[in-house]
Amino acid sequence: MNHIESLFEKLNADNAPGQEKRQNKNDIEIKGESLEGIFVDFSHGDVDAHQPLPESIDYFNEGFSEIGSSQAYTEYRGLSEILTETAEKLSAFTGTNINPEEELIITPGTQGALFLAVGATVTRGDKVAVAEPDYFANRKLVHFFQGELYPVHLDYLNHNEKAGLDLSALEAAFKDGVSTFLFSNPNNPAGVIYSSEEIDRIISLSNQYDVTLIVDQLYSRQLFDQRSYTHAISHPDADREKIITITGPSKTESLSGFRLGTAFGSPVIINRMEQLQAIVSLRASGYNQRVLKSWFSEPDGWMDERILKHQEIRDDILTLFREAGITVRTTEAGSYVFPKFDVLSVDCITFSKILRKQANVVVTPGTEFGPEFTDSIRLNFSQDHQNAVDAVKRIITVAGYYQNEP
Repeated sequence: MNHIESLFEKLNADNAPGQEKRQNKNDIEIKGESLEGIFVDFSHGDVDAHQPLPESIDYFNEGFSEIGSSQAYTEYRGLSEILTETAEKLSAFTGTNINPEEELIITPGTQGALFLAVGATVTRGDKVAVAEPDYFANRKLVHFFQGELYPVHLDYLNHNEKAGLDLSALEAAFKDGVSTFLFSNPNNPAGVIYSSEEIDRIISLSNQYDVTLIVDQLYSRQLFDQRSYTHAISHPDADREKIITITGPSKTESLSGFRLGTAFGSPVIINRMEQLQAIVSLRASGYNQRVLKSWFSEPDGWMDERILKHQEIRDDILTLFREAGITVRTTEAGSYVFPKFDVLSVDCITFSKILRKQANVVVTPGTEFGPEFTDSIRLNFSQDHQNAVDAVKRIITVAGYYQNEP
């Protein structure tokens, strides 16, 4: 196998969220009966069940009709008016002061922002720390830019008031020359929030060892149970020259179809990201940028209601898993649960195929978030409430067919 083949083998997307159509289910022999039920795709949220603000399409139409070609070809960072307004909103949200001209870029989704941020900080041979489990693309991006991967264990199942990052292992990685630490907060897939003490230590270590932080905060608006949240960039000891924060309206606000993301922080890194965006995608879609005017401008109570609805779904799903004896930590933010099936006789990839064939349910295998998570699956519970509950019942039933023999 040559170098390019080896690289793209590591980038394999067949089991990534939304890619279930690539899975070959015909070679799966099932045990027990096939279960009937409405098809539920837990690999991503259902924007029909949780719709975006109606105003979002109005803003798009406004951009198309009033701005026309001048918005179709905005500056690579984004339209100046939208950058200024978005910087004000993000500054208020994070408790910091973001310069729209130097410290902010609008990207084609937060996935685009991640690609640009890693591309702007990692070159061949650079050592990069990532939490595990964490967002499936993080490891793949490090591989793509030919960095050297340093996984740091996140012991999310054995902690209640913190995410569970192994800070000793993180320091050891930094001592060994890691130049960038990439992590999501809230964590995807476990749905846990880094405590203020953990953020304190991460900031302290990054300062001590001169490490750049890339923090994916996509779900930082959707917090449950009155949880507190610490924005790394607003930490009093944060080195703003070494931090990039990524967020956007695609998940909690259900605006994923507009492909809008933002990154803010270090002017040097943001400038590099702009240069890279200029040769990758040019810009976030010009007409779509105006949709950001709806972000953080929802009607009073809209966000509270959205969080409450998701929390109710979360609670019912957690109850079902726990009553079935399946290990799962309470989701603290976002829309994910990451149950661990301790007694399955098949691995998570096979189990995912079985669920698609036998239960009409799509889930994401745990190994997408770290190679050790062979007994876990991820569910995005941003779904119709009853459909989600019924689908989880089917998952539990099918799991019973594939338990290890005593």
